This record gives sequence, C-alpha cells and structure tokens, in this order.
Amino acid sequence: MSDNITLSLAEVRELSESVLAHHGFNNDHAKAITDIIYTNQLGDCHSHGLYRLLMCIESIRSGRASGTAAPTISDVGPSVVRADANDGISLLAMKAAMPLLIEKAKKNGVAALAINRCFHFSALWPEVEMLSAAGLAGMAMLPSHAWVAPAGGTRGLLGTNPFAFSWPRQGKAPFTFDFATSQFARGEIELYRRAGKALPEGVAIDKNGQPTTDAEAAMNGAMLTFGGHKGSAFSLMIELMAGPLIDDLTSKESMAAAGGKPEAPYHGEIILAFDPNMLSGGRVTENNDRAERLFADVIDQGARLPSQRRQAAQAFNLERNAVDIPRALYDDLIALKTS
Repeated sequence: MSDNITLSLAEVRELSESVLAHHGFNNDHAKAITDIIYTNQLGDCHSHGLYRLLMCIESIRSGRASGTAAPTISDVGPSVVRADANDGISLLAMKAAMPLLIEKAKKNGVAALAINRCFHFSALWPEVEMLSAAGLAGMAMLPSHAWVAPAGGTRGLLGTNPFAFSWPRQGKAPFTFDFATSQFARGEIELYRRAGKALPEGVAIDKNGQPTTDAEAAMNGAMLTFGGHKGSAFSLMIELMAGPLIDDLTSKESMAAAGGKPEAPYHGEIILAFDPNMLSGGRVTENNDRAERLFADVIDQGARLPSQRRQAAQAFNLERNAVDIPRALYDDLIALKTS
C-alpha cells in the first residue's frame, strides 16, 4: 500500500471545511481558513497545507480560540488599518481588512495593516500575493512561540518568526518568498518527527543546549536561527515590528499565554503594502522591465527564483485536479470528522 493518498481538489476543500465545521468554526472562518490551506496544499507546501488543520483543532479545543468571532476593522489613519481578530484565527481578520489596506496603499503609496489578538498557524506567502495580485509589493511578518534560541543561546526565546515578500510582475506569476528565520519551520520539524527521519545538522539543540538531529529532542529543546547572528538579529526585528510596535505579544509572551496548551501561537501580525506606481512617479512599466532583467540574470546563471518550485507544483496539480498527502495524515483528519 502506498504511503500517500490522492485527493481531488474539491475533496481537499470538502475535507478541510467539514473538519473545521465539525469542531465549531462557523462558515466564514471555515472558508477563510480553507482558502489558505487549499492554496498551500495546491503548491505542495505540505507543512502548511491540510496538516495545519491539526493545530486549528487543537486551538479551538483549548477553549481560548474562537471559531465564531467576527473581526473588528478600524480605519485609524491615512495609511494605517487595524484588525482586531477578537481571539479568532487570523485569516478572517486578514481577509476582511485586505481591501482597505490595498485602497490606502494605492492612495498614499505605502500602507500598513496591524492584526491583533489572533491565533496564527498559516504561511504568509498567500497573504502577500494578494497584494501583488493588486499590483502592490508587500511584506508580512509575525512572531510565534519561543521555540528558537538566539545566536549563542541555549534555550528558546524567539519565535520561528516568518517573513514574506511579494513583488508584482506584469503578465507573470509574482516574485515571492516566505521563510522562517529559524533554520526550519516548526511544522517541518513536526513532519520529520512524524516520519521518523533525522534532522539535518545545525537545525536544533536539545533541552540541555546540545546539538541534535533527533526531531523529538528538537521539539523538546530549541530550534536555531538561519545564518547565526544575522538570522538572530532579523528574528529580533520581527519580534519588535509585530510585537511592541503594534501593541501585541512577543513570542515568549505568546508561549506564556498558552499555558502549555498545544494551540496555535496567539499574537499579532503586521502587513506592509507599497504601490510601485506612486513610489516610482508613474514609471511602473519601465521599472517592471528593469526588474525582469534582474530576474533573467538570475535564471541565466542556472539559478532559480524563489517560489518557482511551488508555482510549478501548482500548475501540475491544477492540471491533474488532485494532490497527494500522506495516508497517515489523511487517516488523522478523517478521525477528526467524528471525534
């Protein structure tokens, strides 16, 4: 028997929405969450696809995350939007606030969205690609839980602290990247643990601060930042930008708030949008051509642009109208529909 199972794209949506509804998420939340899970699964981003339903359900079972809270969207300045998720999963608040963020960026050149009091589990690239689809460049960042040791440290303090960027390309898929400032995303380590595979060197330390390739020991110890002190500084910047700057929690504070429960991190998120038309003085076409020459120079060297693998997977899976997921994960999700 194969270790994988094939699902049609319609089955991916149905499975996600039905699991979420069964555990108390209303229709608006279930659809907003499923849109992002589906988008990740379509691109074979397994660590942020259907697998993330497990964390969603853990979060609502903890009794703190709301599956019905309507977000509160506030227009607080010429270039600032605030979205209070009211203890819901972040995605409905993000979806509700995105049109106003886009409107403000196109009017003023630059705009920011602060999402507060949210539980967050998802990848950031679909969010910034909403901006690039509107012709804007975008950045997004947030903390998580204190799973990551700072450079030279021996215990968790920082989050995996992902950062995403997307650049609109005329007539082409956007230039996008999304990465954790830890060597691995937390979800990737969990997938290694579930598969019984050893981690690469330099990814994590155990609870005694010693290097480890054992995924279980890594989950009980701490992860490491990419690039040593450079990744550590970058991660600290994200703690500040998506924490004190927007009046929300740091990764250490988020972990303390969870009280040891296996729920999604509770904190805030900041999304920044930039209008190439206004910032370039209306010379979008000329500067798009210059950007394309830069991308061509990357590809001419035999290198690839970030997201090319994901975009190829999206095209392939759309063509066959299906995706593959681990059978063990499928069995776990089916069990959630009745538990």
